[in-house]
Amino acid sequence: MNQAQREDIANQDAPVSADEETLDPHNHKGNLKLLMMGALGVVYGDIGTSPIYAFREALHASITDGNLLRTEILGVISLIVWSLALIVTVKYVLFVLRADNNGEGGILSLMALVRSSFANRPDIILGIGIVGASLFFGDAVITPAISVLSAVEGLEIVAPDMTPYVVPITITILVVLFFVQKHGTGRMASIFGPVMLIWFLALGLTGFIHIFDDPGILAGLNPYYAFAFLGGNPATSFATIGAIFLAVTGAEALYADLGHFGRKPIVRAWLWVVFPSLILNYFGQGAFILTHSAAGGEEVRNPFFQMMPHWALLPMVLLATVATVIASQAVLTGTYSLARQAVQLNILPRLEVLHTSETLHGQIYMPRINMLLGIAVVLLVVTFQKSTNLAAAYGIAVTGNMLVTTTLLFFVMRRLWKWSLPVVVLTIAGFAIVDLMFFSANLVKVHQGGWASIVVAALVLLVMWTWVRGSRHLFQKTRKTEVPLDIIVSQMARKEPVIVPGTAVFLTGDPSSVPTALMHSLKHYKVLHENNVILTVVTAPRPWVDEDDRARVSQYSDRFMQVTLTFGYMQSPNIPRALGICRKLGWKYDIMTTSFFLSRRVLRISPRSPMPLWQAKLFITLARSASDATEYFQIPTGRVVEIGTQVNL
Repeated sequence: MNQAQREDIANQDAPVSADEETLDPHNHKGNLKLLMMGALGVVYGDIGTSPIYAFREALHASITDGNLLRTEILGVISLIVWSLALIVTVKYVLFVLRADNNGEGGILSLMALVRSSFANRPDIILGIGIVGASLFFGDAVITPAISVLSAVEGLEIVAPDMTPYVVPITITILVVLFFVQKHGTGRMASIFGPVMLIWFLALGLTGFIHIFDDPGILAGLNPYYAFAFLGGNPATSFATIGAIFLAVTGAEALYADLGHFGRKPIVRAWLWVVFPSLILNYFGQGAFILTHSAAGGEEVRNPFFQMMPHWALLPMVLLATVATVIASQAVLTGTYSLARQAVQLNILPRLEVLHTSETLHGQIYMPRINMLLGIAVVLLVVTFQKSTNLAAAYGIAVTGNMLVTTTLLFFVMRRLWKWSLPVVVLTIAGFAIVDLMFFSANLVKVHQGGWASIVVAALVLLVMWTWVRGSRHLFQKTRKTEVPLDIIVSQMARKEPVIVPGTAVFLTGDPSSVPTALMHSLKHYKVLHENNVILTVVTAPRPWVDEDDRARVSQYSDRFMQVTLTFGYMQSPNIPRALGICRKLGWKYDIMTTSFFLSRRVLRISPRSPMPLWQAKLFITLARSASDATEYFQIPTGRVVEIGTQVNL
């Protein structure tokens, strides 16, 4: 095991592992149509609710003198259509979805895939992945707030007297949403797909009907209008680009949920249902604006709801609210998954993970993440009050995340796909130009609300950086006092202490050194078990590890055995069940005669610590807040012995 691998499992109290009962989501034996239906409910909730506010915000940003010209409306529509085509269809469907890590997607999966292609696993790739994960959390906080708030604002069109109650109703819906997370989403998930299918059909139908108000809106398919709009008024168009990006928020979900549904269902759901429905609705809104402006009607404040017939307005508000709740649920599920990956990759401290389904192990709930997200989302709604205000805060995290994906995709194309450098540079340059254009357009909105997502992402980045840095320093600190295992094994062979019956399993992050718990056991109890197992748990740079590759067993001597358990970073821990595999490898494992020895470290700040005082305190706080190792690894409490040690950082 090299230095880089040891650093990845540096925290002895938190080696990473998985559950043998975890279902492999890549074995898609189900019906393709059912998988497509599931993708509609989980993958496309965010981007599917964008028509509620994206076109509205783009129009508001385009207004200069109080009026909108026909060419300006066509320019906005053209920009939205081609943004969806280039970013989602070309970049994500044709390229990013092919960069899977054994079937799994997401920013941390992509980071692990790229990092595994380097022999020394450079920290720069780890840093890029951490930045991307932090930005995802920033996006996850804003998505539920803006989605639900924008849907409830439809009540202002139905009954203007309800305006003062929009924020309280939104907060109530969000509080209920976060509260029910602990009960799992299995029952709700069964209706997510059908509800979102109805939503997309409603989007397409209402848009298609209004296209006939002014069929000339279809001229927006011509990219000429997009370029003409950008060149006609650079100052206004730059601000409009930041709002137009709202139409493609949620594109990252296609990649993040790749492991849940597979590439084919996600791609077909996009091409057959989602993309056509979105395009029709945006064209319908554009035609409604053209007709309404020409007729001199009332001011168009919310075209999505205003173009609905009166009888359908309230049902559409209710359907939009349900759709935004589903979109928020999908984001929360993705956040739990990302947080678990971060824990498994030792980027975050060990967090409590609860499984909410007995059959679908991908359905998890993380109480601490849920609580923090819930507080942040409610604070955003209270602070910003309107979805228009929140729109300014939305784009920075998403565009930043897309830039990170583009950067990592460069290494995938070059190192894994073995494409020629000129082809890679040209392809990535095209993606990067579009990403940078949207990122810079959103960056200027920091003072308007963009600071919110930056603050959230910065806090998560600080926590991840502190944990990685502190774990490495702790590993280096403890290595200086560790004794090579070979020395102890040879000493015990020459002069054995008192031997007691049973098996002792010592968890350690460094199999070449004597575990701290074993050293203290020999020092204080002066006894040795009949059988001693040095157990190391390793996280593979891939999401899933088959049971056949789970365990490796080697014999040091008659008394000592080395066992290495390897798990993917998408899997959950259950060490006793994993050790059952060792029976096939010659070890007569019996849980009733086995005791697990864990080291519990008490961390203190050293005056000569290489870490700043504030960061050392933060790392110690994070270490203390980590969930109990016994519960995390699902070890029976009656079989665990914890031995405490003090370490000065």
